[in-house]
Amino acid sequence: MKIIIAGAGDVGFHLAELLAYENQDITLIDLDQEVLDYAASHLDVLTIKGDCGSIDILEQAEAGSANIVLAVTTSEKTNLVVCILAKKMGARQTIARVNNQEYLAESQRQTFAELGVDNIISPVYLAAEEIRRLVKQAYFTDIFEFEEGRISLVGVTLDESSPLINICLKDLPDHAKEIDLRPIAVLRGHRTIIPRGETILRQNDHVYFITAKSRIDDLRKFIDCRKVNVRKIMIMGGSELSRATAQLLEKDYNVTLIANNKECCKTFSETLTETLIINGDFSNVNLLVEEGLDNMDAFIALTGNSETNIIASLTAKNHGVYKTIAQVENKEYVHISQNIGVDTLINKKLIAANNIFRFVRKGKVEAVTSLHGVDAEVIEFIVHKPNQLTKKPLRDLHFPEAALIGGVIRGEESLFPDGDFQLEVNDKVIVFTLPEAISKVEKLFR
Repeated sequence: MKIIIAGAGDVGFHLAELLAYENQDITLIDLDQEVLDYAASHLDVLTIKGDCGSIDILEQAEAGSANIVLAVTTSEKTNLVVCILAKKMGARQTIARVNNQEYLAESQRQTFAELGVDNIISPVYLAAEEIRRLVKQAYFTDIFEFEEGRISLVGVTLDESSPLINICLKDLPDHAKEIDLRPIAVLRGHRTIIPRGETILRQNDHVYFITAKSRIDDLRKFIDCRKVNVRKIMIMGGSELSRATAQLLEKDYNVTLIANNKECCKTFSETLTETLIINGDFSNVNLLVEEGLDNMDAFIALTGNSETNIIASLTAKNHGVYKTIAQVENKEYVHISQNIGVDTLINKKLIAANNIFRFVRKGKVEAVTSLHGVDAEVIEFIVHKPNQLTKKPLRDLHFPEAALIGGVIRGEESLFPDGDFQLEVNDKVIVFTLPEAISKVEKLFR
């Protein structure tokens, strides 16, 4: 697949890095030669220096024969122009990164589609939406929804009080089976495990369960998570993500936002009508305590510095805050922060990549999700035609050992299949797969 990425910044480089692992034909365009040199020395990509909004540069990159053009520079106007030009040249699919939330409205999307921008994504808005879901289901460390929540994928760390510690999955009690308690992945240190009947769960395992929306509360009770109704939230940082998150949360929660830039606070006050905005040094723990840290139910650290966010979240935990969320853009810190006590990590690059990857995957794909620290993907495929998938029960499909089917959405039903289950056309199938099995799974669903 020929893919052109316009913009070699954080999001562009991260996408190139992920796609390069899959032997895609990638061209990376940027004005910064130093950034391009770094990419060329670390990744198997073609680099072109120049203005990606230039017709000459796009012709040099052969945009007309591209399967996908990803415009992810920091300028949304440039991204929109790149997509419009590339589409006119003959690119099959175009995706633009934007910051303006107005562009995400369905009417605006339709207008841009007519101009040649097939898809619009906002990493900031996607991350803010994920934070809102995490706050709503605060007792889980991760939550991903498929088909408007008909099936949910949730993560939890097994502490010393969990009834699941040292339990072999095949020996789970009957009431666990009644609520469709279905683990689909276990993160143990740096190792990703696909759980089978013989798998024994251990303390500090990070376990991902897949379940129907109606069963989430039953799952929470069984795995002994304490339910806390989040009411008071403190957000730290003056980033655009901080503002977008506060805007999504302020109608339903009491939100306090602390930023150390006075002008930023003034700007935020124009759109955040129900958020208490404090201008101050958020590295000063005394200030956080004065502003009510000890009484907060959730603490969300969204500064541009991963280390600051991790330390602040640990400090909040130390002051009795139930739920902590930290923006961590440095991949090296993902395992460290999970192991030392930060509840949940947010990574805008990873969230944006998930959203884009469904356009790259072969087969009819509805959604792609990557789990923090887990070397695997969760892909929602559609069975779009009769084939071997619809002719045999699952146990006879020779499904790769490094993958498993977690759930199936059939019409309004949420189903959790066993070996006797048989797929039907139009089923939406949620598959957890390690990297080595992705190509085999894609072939099955083509």
